[in-house]
Amino acid sequence: MKRLALATIAGVLFGLGLAVSGMTDPAKVLNFLDLAGQWDPSLALVMGGALAVSVPGYAWLRRRGRALGGAALPAAPSTRIDARLLGGSALFGIGWGIAGYCPGPALANLAHGSLEPVMFVAALLVGSQLVRLLETRA
Repeated sequence: MKRLALATIAGVLFGLGLAVSGMTDPAKVLNFLDLAGQWDPSLALVMGGALAVSVPGYAWLRRRGRALGGAALPAAPSTRIDARLLGGSALFGIGWGIAGYCPGPALANLAHGSLEPVMFVAALLVGSQLVRLLETRA
């Protein structure tokens, strides 16, 4: 129950942060990515603020050795840069640049009831399952 409560609090805080910062507005996100046009640097400040909070918190949890709910922390991710990482990053960036959404804001926008985030999340789910299928064949 404690784990569910902590996850709910984290999700609500994350969603509120997205909404307050404007990251749920695809037009604002696309303006941030448009360096040669109507560039809006405000999201860089949002990302910097997020890093200022999360990096010390993550370091504290690593020193602590377990999550707030008491579970063991997962192993540190690989630091190897390979074709899979570069390809996934490129696909993520292309999708973000086309749609103006990344997964968190898209999920938050599902509450608005418009079709655009529904289509994005559906494509995200289909794509992730396609990758899973392809990886099991390799």
